[in-house]
Amino acid sequence: MEIKQIALGNQGLVVPVIGLGCMGMTGFEEAHMYGPADEQEAIATIQRSLELGGNFLDTADLYGPFKNEELIAKAIRGKRDQYILASKFGWEIDDQDNVTWAINGKKDYVKKSLERSLKNLNTDYIDLYYLHRLDKNTPIEETVEAMAELVQEGKVGYIGLSEVSSETVKRAHAVHPITAVQSEYSLFERGVEERGVLATLKELGIGFVAYSPLGRGFLSGQIKSIDDLPENDFRRAIPRFQGVQFEKNIELVKAIEVMAEARQVSSSQLALAWIMSKGILPIPGTKRRKYLEQNIAAAAIVFSPEDLIQLESIVPLGTDTGAPYDEFSMGLID
Repeated sequence: MEIKQIALGNQGLVVPVIGLGCMGMTGFEEAHMYGPADEQEAIATIQRSLELGGNFLDTADLYGPFKNEELIAKAIRGKRDQYILASKFGWEIDDQDNVTWAINGKKDYVKKSLERSLKNLNTDYIDLYYLHRLDKNTPIEETVEAMAELVQEGKVGYIGLSEVSSETVKRAHAVHPITAVQSEYSLFERGVEERGVLATLKELGIGFVAYSPLGRGFLSGQIKSIDDLPENDFRRAIPRFQGVQFEKNIELVKAIEVMAEARQVSSSQLALAWIMSKGILPIPGTKRRKYLEQNIAAAAIVFSPEDLIQLESIVPLGTDTGAPYDEFSMGLID
């Protein structure tokens, strides 16, 4: 199967309709967010993705920190030009490689982060470079000016932002064209639609990339009880996975599974195909070839208008599925 290609934004970046989120491949900050990592299988997954036409990889300096970018460097060695690499910066990492948990969008930090990521990825350019979260103490104009200089130097192909408001997008885009905005988006999380961000992106010709397109694993149908999550899994601490809200969400997933079975696909595939039907690029995270192949197969599912109405009637816009982060992290979304 040849994966269809789409333009991400209108600056010239062309990508497959589905990408690969690499965060879970190396664990994160010692506590493995999504269970233990297996480097060999992760590398095999990245390489299998390329064989299937899925050459768009998403990472960030934060993941590890740096371990994720270093893993990708190993996986793509000798084939760098065949991949489209997206990485992110902004969570401040000091010279001892410790995350300070401050957001830094200052000009000198932008440059420093980029040089560090180039080294970790063992490349001389990054195709799409995002600001991971808005630095509320630095004007977005200053950050984007610094990012634009990296484009002029040929070290970055296109620039993006993550988890930002319409207002921030407009201010940033006035300084240098923004190619993509990445935010959480799924049947369980449609805040960017409710806040008008998607409408702004459409108006400005900016692409949208959806992370956690399976609602942090809920929409995979693999989570039936809280005990299905490892003891140290960060999801146990977030409202979406707690108490009565957890039970309500399980009921929604069951209804989606009924529709998926009727179509002879999995609930994951249905959830991903729904996102792609909107012209949005999902980047489901996986570290196993088996799930990668299932995710990519979702690109072949075609929705009729009736299918869309049926699926969206299960989880209508505005449905409360619980916050996707704890209070601290929610406060960092613009």
